[in-house]
Amino acid sequence: MVREEIAGSTRTLQWKCVESRVDSKRLYYGRFVLSPLKKGQADTIGIAMRRVLLGEIEGTCITRAKFHKVPHEYSMIVGIEESVHEILMNLKEIVLRSNLYGVQNAFICVKGPKCITAQDIISPPSVEIIDTTQHIATLTESVDLCIGLQIKRDRGYRMKSINNYQDGSYPIDAVSMPVRNANHSIYSYGNGNEKQEILFIEIWTNGSLTPKEALHEASRNLIDLFIPFLHAEEENINLEENKNKFTLPLLPFHDGFSNLKKNKKGIALKCIFIDQSELPSRTYNCLKRSNIHTLLDLLSNSQEDLLKIEYLRTEDLNQILSILEKRFAIDSLKKKFSF
Repeated sequence: MVREEIAGSTRTLQWKCVESRVDSKRLYYGRFVLSPLKKGQADTIGIAMRRVLLGEIEGTCITRAKFHKVPHEYSMIVGIEESVHEILMNLKEIVLRSNLYGVQNAFICVKGPKCITAQDIISPPSVEIIDTTQHIATLTESVDLCIGLQIKRDRGYRMKSINNYQDGSYPIDAVSMPVRNANHSIYSYGNGNEKQEILFIEIWTNGSLTPKEALHEASRNLIDLFIPFLHAEEENINLEENKNKFTLPLLPFHDGFSNLKKNKKGIALKCIFIDQSELPSRTYNCLKRSNIHTLLDLLSNSQEDLLKIEYLRTEDLNQILSILEKRFAIDSLKKKFSF
């Protein structure tokens, strides 16, 4: 068992990791404590954190497998102990780690007799196999087996579509949930109005990220969800009165691009990646999923193009513009793109 103490503070609040251990390659455990909290605050934080840990943390998994000349999912292949369905279930359990979005391809190509494990998966360099000993299939005879795989980073649970079968290609229920379980408990002390609480959070992960990483990502995601409410009074928009007048300006980012080109610092736009702009994690992930990697990619899109990106909101765009103005001296962007 490894014990560590990692402390930080927000005003008077203190948090630390009181226990951390690795039970196996696919089972990590961490226990964290946050205190002191006022009565009722521990439950508020604990419930929210547990929901985000179990539903909002992104993970990578195999989403599709393609076999050669296999008529249906429940077929038996000569020389292979498992059915196609059993192989698909084993592939579903493979634990992967990757920070890239979009579909990535991998494959298995082996000759029997052999016990096929996750080590036999030939994947892109960006994909890490957490436990190479995970069983996939057993070849009992001298036969060749080739399986094409699709790997995708996502969040939550995606059930395969019944009608999503192609020639020899079978979808797999996508379980993109690196957090296996999360619990919270509360210890109360004091009396009356002086009563305070200590929040304990327990996290189990599948090894693709540590409990500490999961806690940090869940905290960022939770904060991002509440950011729009911080600006509610500032915007003060009456949607009923303005619903017919509310239109989105279709100005491109080229004005900002021109300003940057005139910048005396001579910024090389291709060399500035969006992860250097201190964007919130959710906004950053939305842009990365749309293949926007550099500042040049960002400035090449119009406002209308950016708002077509899934999960990207008007508040996020305003925040992007504010960050660009602050970090790269684009003085006129906020006025031109105000909502």
